[in-house]
Amino acid sequence: MDAQALSLNNSIEKQNPNVLKMLSERGKNIFFPKLGILSQAAQAKGKNINATIGEAVEDDGTSMHLPEFDALINLPCNSIFPYAPSFGKPELRDTWKSVIYKKNPSLKDIVISKPIATNGLTHGISILGYLFADESDTIVLSDLYWENYNLIFENAYNAKVETFELFEKGGFNTSAFSKKLSSIKQEKVLILLNFPNNPSGYTPLKSEIDGIVSEIEKLAKAGKKVVVFIDDAYFGLVYEDNVYTESIFVKLANLSENVLAVKLDGPTKEDYVWGFRVGFITFGIKNGTPELYEALENKTGGAIRGNISNISQLSQSLLQTVYTHPNYENSKLQKFQILKSRYNILKQSFSNTKYAEYFEPLPFNSGYFMCVKLNKGLDAEQVRLQLLNQYSTGVIVLGSVIRLAFSAVPQAKIPTLMENLYNACKDLDKS
Repeated sequence: MDAQALSLNNSIEKQNPNVLKMLSERGKNIFFPKLGILSQAAQAKGKNINATIGEAVEDDGTSMHLPEFDALINLPCNSIFPYAPSFGKPELRDTWKSVIYKKNPSLKDIVISKPIATNGLTHGISILGYLFADESDTIVLSDLYWENYNLIFENAYNAKVETFELFEKGGFNTSAFSKKLSSIKQEKVLILLNFPNNPSGYTPLKSEIDGIVSEIEKLAKAGKKVVVFIDDAYFGLVYEDNVYTESIFVKLANLSENVLAVKLDGPTKEDYVWGFRVGFITFGIKNGTPELYEALENKTGGAIRGNISNISQLSQSLLQTVYTHPNYENSKLQKFQILKSRYNILKQSFSNTKYAEYFEPLPFNSGYFMCVKLNKGLDAEQVRLQLLNQYSTGVIVLGSVIRLAFSAVPQAKIPTLMENLYNACKDLDKS
């Protein structure tokens, strides 16, 4: 093992030996290289002659670039073309950390790490698989989940995904969650929580959140080493008053020295910049110290460095500029209201009792999506094809449920979507 990795491991063990046990073998071996090219390049920064970096520069020291870009992007040259740090642009990391506290006021003075930039949340989840998932590990998910989790944890890292039934009596199925957690025999338990959930569009209610946290705390009190990946891709898009509006990260970041909470979030869905590919990883654990977080940040930065080197400089610069714009909050609220209006129309549609003959909604209250469960033995894939071929309507089938992305449907077309779904089911019921 490299001396730099050993140094980070020693630092983690000194601060909290439980965290070292949570790391995968890859996670224990990774480090951010500070003694090689990057270190030498950093020492040469600002010198009269700098022949260290793998970038081309003009004679005046600015980044060499094609002049055709100048009319397209209104940002300083150095905010566009140079490599960004593997950890992310420092100013954007600081901004996003302050945003986490602002959006989650219950964090108060709990010490968390500085966010590390990733190439979107998919990349962030993959990096966490790298850092924490060994072949013998199990990742606990709800039975309604994003298919990329399989690709990352099972196909890429050979870990095992096990699921619990998400819903019971119209709400979060705490008993199934508890039963699944108690069935994990390994000392290390990996849990992934995604709220608002993709595909169901469900976020736990205020009355449900403490029950979920209590089940995780039971594991910690039993001596298990628990890592909770919190996929907050759709954070903030909550449309009902009784829903828990902060991230469950708030409840877990100071829960126990045996529970490492890892928040995955970013602007992709929150700020409607899907193609920018910027996300963040943030760590929280009870009695977490700056030294512990620095070591985890260095391991994360090292994994990113060895994976894709760094995140888009341009995307990060654009985001930092927009976050400081005086109209940002108002513009974001306007987009939220559009989504909420679509949600309300869709929710009201289910008051039409005729739909219940063929499909029923699963619980939904947030995010971009909702799901319907088919009745009368209808086959979801056949319904999807009927919608495509006869009604010019596209939906997603996930096992036995159909996902409707109301985020992508104009409000005026939502009643038509519902009628098309009803008619497609009716067609197949007759056939």
